[in-house]
Amino acid sequence: MRVALLTEGARPHPQRGTGDWCDRLAEGLPEHDFERYPLTGPDGPDSLVRAGRRPGALRRRGYAGAYEHLLRALVLPGERAGFGPGLYRLAALAREEGALPAFLSSSHARRVLERTWRLPGADTPAGRPLVCDVLAAADGLERCLRPLSAPWYGTGPGGLGAADLCHVVGGGPAALPALVARQLHGVPFVVTEHGPHLRERYLGHGGAPDRWPARALLLSFFRALTEETYRQAAILTPGSAHDQQWQRRCGADPARTRVVHEGTPAVVRPAAGPEPAAPTLVWVGALEPGRDLRLALHAFARVRAELPGARLLVYGEEAAPGHRAACAAVAERLAVAPAVDFAGRPESLAAAWESGTVAVFPGLSQRSPRLLVDALLSGRAVVSTDVGVAREVVGPAGLLVPARDPRALAGACLALLRDEERRGRLGLAGRLRAQERFGVEPVIDAFRDIYLELVSQYPAFPGGGGGGPAPRPFARPAEYWLAGGVREPAGRRPAELAEAR
Repeated sequence: MRVALLTEGARPHPQRGTGDWCDRLAEGLPEHDFERYPLTGPDGPDSLVRAGRRPGALRRRGYAGAYEHLLRALVLPGERAGFGPGLYRLAALAREEGALPAFLSSSHARRVLERTWRLPGADTPAGRPLVCDVLAAADGLERCLRPLSAPWYGTGPGGLGAADLCHVVGGGPAALPALVARQLHGVPFVVTEHGPHLRERYLGHGGAPDRWPARALLLSFFRALTEETYRQAAILTPGSAHDQQWQRRCGADPARTRVVHEGTPAVVRPAAGPEPAAPTLVWVGALEPGRDLRLALHAFARVRAELPGARLLVYGEEAAPGHRAACAAVAERLAVAPAVDFAGRPESLAAAWESGTVAVFPGLSQRSPRLLVDALLSGRAVVSTDVGVAREVVGPAGLLVPARDPRALAGACLALLRDEERRGRLGLAGRLRAQERFGVEPVIDAFRDIYLELVSQYPAFPGGGGGGPAPRPFARPAEYWLAGGVREPAGRRPAELAEAR
């Protein structure tokens, strides 16, 4: 079957030296034809310039009406249900004339936005928007809606209408083409999120340069887009049960949700070698408050009081300005600075784990399982705070402690540093658990089953009604895909076959 991979970027979730997730999926399922549709790049809709042919007066009124319908759904609490119809109306106009980018960047669109945003009863928690807010929000919405103008929605070669299904990787704006293909051609789509897109938007908008009214409007757009995506998706595949809970809070149907862990080729990597001579705790991550390195330092001071020869290795680059200096000051104040080594970016994650005796994760949140999985694969014992995905990933193969509790963290580290046999037992159990749950093969098998399930439920030619025979699942025979050898399936009309080409 033909599978269209829709991604927001050219390389979603890359891992150094291992290729990206989409590549591993395509390599694992060679029986299917994958075609990637990135929103960024020379051929993506993100490269569409704002200048160009502008709509005429009649068409401009149509664009303005559809745009206002969508905006009312964002700012008026009683009209939330109008988001989908407004979105699909804009997509239909963009397909008919192709002037949507020019309209969205025009002064007319900004006037529509300002007028709608100032309607009585509009939800403006931060006060009335200023002119700068209107300009910032209009620019942001234009970028978000740009995929509606992509030249991908036909049934010819390279068109999403000719695909058997769409696979959205990452969610967010990448789902817009899938929603349009679903609306126009009935093509089902799967959504895979290794970390819910909406959650990352909420976390990232705190440091955005725009004022709060503009940020609030854009967050409202992403919330409405997420809800529409979850409502229309045939199957949702979050990367963890923690992500699944986020999706359910946004309206995802549990019956259409399957947890598929993000596989990693690192499962074939050999376990770490011999432990260092001195008892060593190793911490890896971005130097930022959420990783709570300060908790690790306070716990290490207690460990150091019991084991004077203990060391703490800190690997990572500064993500929050001044955070490294603040942590170094804490180490000085606790009188453990000589035993703490800020080693910077490691040569590799495998080398970082091998340099320690126990891997420590004291974070206030664990949104992604990647670092935890990599630590488990090293065969080193793991201690983590019981937050986010930690319990799901580590399970009984490591020690979990409450967040913000240096006494509990120090106790767990001391228990492992003093017991070599227990460290080895937990390290082996963690490695086997990670290999079983986070290998590439389980991911490939899961999506092989999901793809077959979808095409068995959806007709291959959903638009082939109109008085003819009803569309049937698996209506395309094997000969359909032979180069230059398209043959008419039984019961198909020549006109429909020509359209399918």
